[in-house]
Amino acid sequence: MRRIYFLCTGNSCRSQMAEGFAKRILGPDWQVASAGVEVHGVNPLAVQVMAEAQAPITGQTSKLIDPDYLRQCAVVVTLCGNARDRCPRLPAGVRQLHWPLPDPAQATGTSTERLAAFRAVRDDLQQRIEALAITLNGADTL
Repeated sequence: MRRIYFLCTGNSCRSQMAEGFAKRILGPDWQVASAGVEVHGVNPLAVQVMAEAQAPITGQTSKLIDPDYLRQCAVVVTLCGNARDRCPRLPAGVRQLHWPLPDPAQATGTSTERLAAFRAVRDDLQQRIEALAITLNGADTL
């Protein structure tokens, strides 16, 4: 089984949402996980917006990067510069992608404005993972 890893700073928003979509979109041939260079806990707004998209992440937990899992990955996707810069060295043959997305947890303003920031990142991730699935699995996966 091929493995994919989504990494960000705190494993609280972006990587959690990516994991949720990838589990649904990539299919049974992929083992999907996410982690961070730190552990910040799963952000409740990320849980809320993913439930809206029918890709629930309620059972997921914030985790540190597992070097053993990382070494066995076919694909590693970093979602911020901090994760890219602090990610352990990858073995040859691991496909590394970098999607520098804004951290929705840093959004300010009203609750409506903050939710909009989470939804924008969520929607961007969904589009990117759908495109990645076509590349990795072929068009019939979607």
